[in-house]
Amino acid sequence: MKQHLGCVCLLVRDYDEAKAYYVHKLGFLLVEDTPLGNGKRWVLLAPPGSRETRLLLAQAAGPEQAARIGDQAGGRVFLFLHTDDFWRDYRAYQARGVTFCEQPRHEAYGIVAVFEDLYGNRWDLLQLAD
Repeated sequence: MKQHLGCVCLLVRDYDEAKAYYVHKLGFLLVEDTPLGNGKRWVLLAPPGSRETRLLLAQAAGPEQAARIGDQAGGRVFLFLHTDDFWRDYRAYQARGVTFCEQPRHEAYGIVAVFEDLYGNRWDLLQLAD
């Protein structure tokens, strides 16, 4: 048996605003942007080199969903972005204005720093130890 996560849904305020952030600030690739009618879209993004898991942008529908934008994990790190070169990506993100919540640190499992996306969701930028 082989399984993998196809996509992770991320609530956003606006499709275009979020798409621009992930493409221009984080360097993600636009995989698909298909209108579904009634203002809904299927917007899939992927980090460069990713072959399986995608990020699905879902524009919040109604106040209950809107209240969860930026806090889908209750203040914890929500997503873990693995990289093959931590320092390359860390410096590039800093140059593009990505907000880091801490200085990079070395842990037993690798090099990591927490950053926040445009809505305040917390991410780990992580290069795993060999």
